[in-house]
Amino acid sequence: MAEIEFDDFLKVDVRVGRVVRAEPYPEARKPAIKMWIDFGDEIGEKRTSAQVTKHYDPDMLIGKEVMAVVNFPPRQIGKFMSEVLVLGLPDENGDIVLVGPDKDVPVGGRLH
Repeated sequence: MAEIEFDDFLKVDVRVGRVVRAEPYPEARKPAIKMWIDFGDEIGEKRTSAQVTKHYDPDMLIGKEVMAVVNFPPRQIGKFMSEVLVLGLPDENGDIVLVGPDKDVPVGGRLH
């Protein structure tokens, strides 16, 4: 992977948000969950779709703090417009585990 400059890193706006609503997305090609995430007053509520059904169901995501890239352009995912990219890591089977802070932090906080 190519090295990047620090200024390149600063262009990626990664923030913490709290999931306020989640529901199954059965129309997606691969199993997914639609999420509405509150990023605080500056950014507001944004939505996304994520293939995280192996480890999460919609009810358990409500209230969860997650990290997301908030400055990508919106992307159409089937009939759903995704506005942010939630971040996750693959487990040993390649199934996604969401990334979030291990202590409570204010929503909207930017990754340093």
